[in-house]
Amino acid sequence: MQGFVDFIQAFLDLGATVILPVAIFLLGLFFGQKPGKAFRSGLTIGVAFVGIFLVIDLLVQNLGPAAQGMVDRLGVELNVIDVGWPATSSIAWASSVAAFIIPLGLVVNVVMLLTKTTKTMNVDIWNFWHYTFMAAMVYAISDSIIQGLIAGVLFQIVCLKVADWTAPMMSEFYELPGVSIATGSTISYAPGIFLVKGIQKVPGLKNWNADPDTIQKRFGIFGESIFIGLFLGAVIGALAGYGVGDIIEIGMAMAAVMVLMPRMVKILMEGLMPVSESAREWLNKRFGDKEIYIGLDAAVALGHPAVISTALILVPITVVMAVILPGNAVLPFGDLATIPFVVAFIVGAARGNIVHSVIVGTIMIAISLYIATDVAPLFTQMAESTNFDMPEGSAQISSIDQGGNIVNWVIYKIFSLFN
Repeated sequence: MQGFVDFIQAFLDLGATVILPVAIFLLGLFFGQKPGKAFRSGLTIGVAFVGIFLVIDLLVQNLGPAAQGMVDRLGVELNVIDVGWPATSSIAWASSVAAFIIPLGLVVNVVMLLTKTTKTMNVDIWNFWHYTFMAAMVYAISDSIIQGLIAGVLFQIVCLKVADWTAPMMSEFYELPGVSIATGSTISYAPGIFLVKGIQKVPGLKNWNADPDTIQKRFGIFGESIFIGLFLGAVIGALAGYGVGDIIEIGMAMAAVMVLMPRMVKILMEGLMPVSESAREWLNKRFGDKEIYIGLDAAVALGHPAVISTALILVPITVVMAVILPGNAVLPFGDLATIPFVVAFIVGAARGNIVHSVIVGTIMIAISLYIATDVAPLFTQMAESTNFDMPEGSAQISSIDQGGNIVNWVIYKIFSLFN
């Protein structure tokens, strides 16, 4: 068993930029593509994700210190540290149930495709860590691997169903036909779609239109995404107490994110479309006119400037909320750069309206902070059992991403009733 666990861990250590191209290559072969064409599709997608993650690293490396600067200026003292998704995923994969999740998850996805209970073929295997963390939480409270695996499968099923439901949005708004998102952190914020619909019925507020196209029409070239990134980055730098040089630097970094991310997503679609078309042809020959979506990392939605704009505005809002929300104990830090991922469905539902997206995003993040506070004791216990290096000066740890995940919390609470 240990050998199998080591093999799974070694495979995961390759990262999404290797795992996804391999998965796409194998899918292309399965759906009848010639090896050369399938290899080119996989390679192109790998290159695109290398670019996407380089841009995300640029975002993280600039937002992290800026967020710390804002926290220091506010003099915040909260005893639960948000360690971010990288630490959370490492805790998940160190669990005793981790070795079972990938093979079990693949089987569940195939069964659901064959039984027509999902249209999403999720190749985003790296993000199975969300299912793993869910399974690890229930295992921690029940000491039952079976209960843990059932919880992980339930989480996966919810992710796939939400991915199916939101796939038309990915096609119509994000211009990513044939793509769905089953990333655990993103689907947690799917309830925000209903809040967006509610806001769009409020007199007065429904007419506050601030999507990128409207902004550009009103402000000309200064309304373009590159200038929006420069402005929002500079504002964050100022709030962090940076000097003039550093403010300009973070502004330039955010401008670069705004310009480069859409370019990377276009390269991604260049590699994905041939595989998607082959999948449709293969399925149509055997099962009639059947629609299928390729489940990808939520990073593909970051190409829309409204997503990054909304996220940058929400960074200081999240820090301030952590201070003023009664009962919150979580100090946002590690997952502040994850905000673009969690608001993707909200921005899509709002059709890029940044005002509506920020309002709903604020509500949803407030809920996540309370949930992350609630699960902090168990989160900390799980970390300690895997010999995780606790941040200096922290009494407990949690995360906005999976610790504050609504779906994760609901399933965890259901299993808590029986343990």
